[in-house]
Amino acid sequence: MSERALHGAARFVRRLAAKLFAIALLGACIQPAPLPREKDPIEAAFVLLGAGGAPIARAITRAAECPSLVVDGAARPMSVRAAPATLPLRPTMSSAAESKPSVFPVLVCDAPLATGASRASIAGHALPLPRHEVRRIVVIGDTGCRLKISDDVFQACDSPAAWAFPQIAVAAAATQPDLVIHVGDYHYRENGCPSADAGCAGSPWGYGWDAWKADFFGPAQPLLAAAPWVVVRGNHESCNRAGQGWWRLLDPRQLAPRRNCDDPRDDSVGDYSEPYAVPAGADMQLIVFDSSKVKVAALAATDAMYRNYDAQMRQAFALAGGAAHNFFLVHHPVLGFAPNPTLKPTGLDPGNEALQSVLEPIHPRVLFPPSVQMLLSGHVHLFEMVSFATAQPAQLISGNGGTWSDAPLPLERARAAEPAPGARIESIVSTTQHGFLTLEKQEAGAWRIEVRDGRGQSITTCMLRDAKAQCTPEKLP
Repeated sequence: MSERALHGAARFVRRLAAKLFAIALLGACIQPAPLPREKDPIEAAFVLLGAGGAPIARAITRAAECPSLVVDGAARPMSVRAAPATLPLRPTMSSAAESKPSVFPVLVCDAPLATGASRASIAGHALPLPRHEVRRIVVIGDTGCRLKISDDVFQACDSPAAWAFPQIAVAAAATQPDLVIHVGDYHYRENGCPSADAGCAGSPWGYGWDAWKADFFGPAQPLLAAAPWVVVRGNHESCNRAGQGWWRLLDPRQLAPRRNCDDPRDDSVGDYSEPYAVPAGADMQLIVFDSSKVKVAALAATDAMYRNYDAQMRQAFALAGGAAHNFFLVHHPVLGFAPNPTLKPTGLDPGNEALQSVLEPIHPRVLFPPSVQMLLSGHVHLFEMVSFATAQPAQLISGNGGTWSDAPLPLERARAAEPAPGARIESIVSTTQHGFLTLEKQEAGAWRIEVRDGRGQSITTCMLRDAKAQCTPEKLP
């Protein structure tokens, strides 16, 4: 071959290589499109933050095999977390007569998501990626549609006026959060809808996938796609309720055989889990604490529950030493009130006395170390912000995410009361309106908290500086 021909061949090879590289680069940049809804086996694809803020990609699918996780154009395998199963009979908490096995006809898959990724997807479903510095947080809680015989409460699950969570999820996603915190109680459909009740007719119930999908994963889709989640376990996710689904579907930890709530003999394992910290910036952490099984009354120091929570609180406070500012995430409010019209003369239940009895010997009177700035809780079905004249951290309750509302809090009596001995209130604000919160970081130790209704409209603004909060206006509808 002549020298001219050799040069021509070399140019051709270089051009061909450049075209192939461009095609490969273009292919890496294109995320596969999701299948049409009726053919798409993916029920949910989302990101959880676990211990140390480790991001976990999770998929729930009807397919026989786990999908691939695609990160920056490279496909990676996902591992099976939980195979489809029909799980042993667990009686519903409010009616042993309405008991049935929990059917999970879905495959749950996991994969670690490398920090620093620029894009990720599962079967064409784009995943939200964690941010190093969290500036905007959505906080929601107690979101499910309540179907419960013992309370004789059956919400109209198909009515936005009666069950606001689907509307709230859309409005919360529209705020473009960096992070979503759910403070617990995802599942409320425990009993079958009465035959004469048109408001909830046909609703799935029990503790299997159909109820979980209807109550949480279906309506939560816009918010699951908007940002990574930090999930707190509520009492509705204890082992004798929806604990099987909690461990299979939501908890970020590895699923272990005795921890899965399948066998009641192992509930002493499945009902407790270690606290962990999620960094939310250079000076900020979230401490996640599992109080799902806690009792109401003070505990004796010899009680096994006391010993469990004592050890775990000490672990949590050791974690809280890792940052100047910490939000303590616990489903049951330690320093907030619940309305109780039957309790005279105040009409108030104080904060959780079982947890207070554990905390008092560790940090007498104040209950929490100075590095804990605020407690984020649910459980009480309203919004409540309590700030103290004494040294306790502020208590925020976001339990108005859609489930049946509690009675209004008698605020005048609450201002003169103490949710824990020695905790003197400086300000308290509350509403039973359904909605959610957005927290916007202002500077170190300062956050702007917007209390929003179900459509996302602001109804009051609170400023949190260190451990003190003030809301304007204080009188809410």
